[in-house]
Amino acid sequence: MALGRKSKSEKSTDKSVEKKVRFKEIRDAYSLTKQQKPLILLWCVLVFIPVEILGIVIGSALNHPIYFGILSIPLAFLAAFFFFTRIAGSAAYASIEGQVGAGASVLMAIRRGWTVTPAVAVTRNQDMVHRAVGRPGVVLVAEGGQAVRALLTDERRKTERFAPGVPVHEVIVGNYDGQVSIRKLQKHMRKFPKKLSNNQVRELRARMKAVGGLNIPIPKGPMPKNLRMPKR
Repeated sequence: MALGRKSKSEKSTDKSVEKKVRFKEIRDAYSLTKQQKPLILLWCVLVFIPVEILGIVIGSALNHPIYFGILSIPLAFLAAFFFFTRIAGSAAYASIEGQVGAGASVLMAIRRGWTVTPAVAVTRNQDMVHRAVGRPGVVLVAEGGQAVRALLTDERRKTERFAPGVPVHEVIVGNYDGQVSIRKLQKHMRKFPKKLSNNQVRELRARMKAVGGLNIPIPKGPMPKNLRMPKR
């Protein structure tokens, strides 16, 4: 067997582990959502039933009610699951909004493309700046009070000193003008234009690793990660 290739048993094990991880994500998301929305299961059922009934009605009109009834089951399940993911995402954001390090928690939930270092700068008042490195360059994400602007400026200067010529973007988390809400932070990160190659990103990560960060408590709990249906 060629080096670097996985055997069938190893691939089967990887798929099994991946399934368990996905089911755990869904289970954790359901537990968190139920705390804030106790009727979430009932709501999902109320989404499932009309879709299923619609399928049966269409089937009856075409003289195939049983066939269309069976065919509608996975469609109804998908509709209910889509509804659940939207509610679960909202509940996850609500559970961490206003907590120290909430911005870092959202950044670290991005699946790929970014290397996040939380709390590269922190004040006594818990104003802080997080750093994300990716193909768009360096994104400095700040959260806190009025003093966070000065903290963000200092961190930008430090970043430009360690990585001259690299694009540096600034984001302030909040609900005021010119700020990005915690719920829109992931989407905002995806809008930055990709300026660096993969090799340049690897070099940049190595440089910024030397700058380091601080250890702070990050809010726990499942964050929205584009929940996917478990594969069969």
